[in-house]
Amino acid sequence: LGTAIGFLLPPVLVPNTPKDPELTGHNISIMFYGTAAVSTGLFILTVIVIKDRPPLPPSQAQAVLPGSLLEDYSYRQSIINLIKNKAFVLLLISYGILTGSFYSISTLLNQIIIKHFADQELNAGRIGLTLVVAGMVGSILCGLWLDHTKTYKITTLIVYLLSFLGMLVFTFTLDQKNIYLVFFTAGVLGFFMTGYLPLGFEFGVEITYPESEGTSSGLLNAFAQIFGIIFTLIQGRLTTVFNPFAGNIFLSAWIFLGVVLTALIKSELKRHNVNMATGSKNLQALPTECPGDAPAEDKTNGVQLEPSVSFSRETSL
Repeated sequence: LGTAIGFLLPPVLVPNTPKDPELTGHNISIMFYGTAAVSTGLFILTVIVIKDRPPLPPSQAQAVLPGSLLEDYSYRQSIINLIKNKAFVLLLISYGILTGSFYSISTLLNQIIIKHFADQELNAGRIGLTLVVAGMVGSILCGLWLDHTKTYKITTLIVYLLSFLGMLVFTFTLDQKNIYLVFFTAGVLGFFMTGYLPLGFEFGVEITYPESEGTSSGLLNAFAQIFGIIFTLIQGRLTTVFNPFAGNIFLSAWIFLGVVLTALIKSELKRHNVNMATGSKNLQALPTECPGDAPAEDKTNGVQLEPSVSFSRETSL
């Protein structure tokens, strides 16, 4: 939603006024001061609202993790463990490629649209809004589908492939000089590209469990930013020196590589298997007033497990 607003507001707050640079500077300062005020407010809310952990684990897989894991957690060791996971490394690269491509298109969208449709700055912002709003819908629907089917790899692969096809359609329809068609193709592209984001996070958590979701998600985000910076620089250069078609074809080639890498990922649903195993054992999580008072064998991330519950070695990890 924030990204969508970021597409919509700048063309409105900073209209094209080439004959009055002082007015342009004034409008830009208003936009930046407004952004600073909103960011400060969000920072204050973060400090006040966010808690260290929920009163109960969010899932069975979290409930069976020993409480000592949090106290002895090593971010460095967790990263080393993740880098040794070949499936996660493939996901890391493929996620970085697709999400970085989305960042690149989002950054250069105004430049791409103006090349084909002169004096359409407002519509460029609206196309960006369409791209992101469609992606919000895609994220929700893909997440619901994943919850229902648990088909992590096949869903991720299909959405990735559809993102590649959407990128091709978007690229080859820009020359049609029909801005309404661009609205449609951008919406389709955003639906699948942004819809991939929760799939990548969830798939990453599945194949790296019991490593912290924060670490795996953080690495995925970091690689997305790295690829986004590289792709934006290269696509921007290609768009300026040649044309938007060259930059879009560059991204399409990389997205196709991401499809291949995704197909090579070995799908091992570790978290899902633990959830299924513990769910069949009638696991009950009870909130404790003081987790430190519980015996070591009964402590689990701030909850107590019923003493009658016994776990196999594989389930207890």
